[in-house]
Amino acid sequence: MAAKEVFAGLPGWVKWVAIPALVLLVFGGAILSAIGTLIGLLFKLLLLVALVGGLIYVVRRFMSSSSGSSGSSGKSDW
Repeated sequence: MAAKEVFAGLPGWVKWVAIPALVLLVFGGAILSAIGTLIGLLFKLLLLVALVGGLIYVVRRFMSSSSGSSGSSGKSDW
């Protein structure tokens, strides 16, 4: 028996309201957990990118100020 045949005789509110509500009731915790994990991973990735960028900025700033102290402004490396 195909799914199309099962849902053929049902009213529209059952197909579009009641069944999705039951799916959310049963799997809602798993869906929220997956979304929370994804958001957590994206936040950690963004934090990593910001930290690596900050580290590169500090190292370049330190290297340009220590090697270019003979009158240069330190921005010639950029």
